[in-house]
Amino acid sequence: MLALGIDPGTAICGYGVVEMKGSVMKPVFYGSILTDKDWRPEERLLKIHQDVSDIIGHFQPEFMSIEKLYFNRNVNTAIPVAQARGVVLLAAAEHNLPILEFTPMQIKKSVTGTGGAEKNQIIFMVRRLLGIREEINPDDTADALAAAICGLNQARVLQLQAKGGARIGEILEKQRNPLSKR
Repeated sequence: MLALGIDPGTAICGYGVVEMKGSVMKPVFYGSILTDKDWRPEERLLKIHQDVSDIIGHFQPEFMSIEKLYFNRNVNTAIPVAQARGVVLLAAAEHNLPILEFTPMQIKKSVTGTGGAEKNQIIFMVRRLLGIREEINPDDTADALAAAICGLNQARVLQLQAKGGARIGEILEKQRNPLSKR
């Protein structure tokens, strides 16, 4: 099973393609899409959309795992993140890619065992779970890999609950549209 994890942002949009065979996960491709602060907002969003679309087209993941929008106090940062998230979701829709969404707490808990994990704990566990020896920079890349890990864990549970060895795309489509014949 192949998952694309995304940590959306306009300055830095983390991505991680992770493969799961049995219970073993390994990183396939990961990094961050960087945009220049001097670019117009529409240029930044276009770059994010194009790059995510290219990743989806090249690797053909079975689903995308993305962090739900969460903001505490600062609406000024929430709006650009929501815009980046929107173009990422658009890229997924253009490729008919199913989406799993998780809160930051769900992702942290899936990777570290606790929803209140600190950034360094997430990075440590992502490296350990995926066998990555080098540092993961920026943090957004580790967050995207964590989202992919969380999605793979959830997808595995959904597949075990489904009858007949259904693929994750079929399971998610039935959840989204219970009348679907696919």
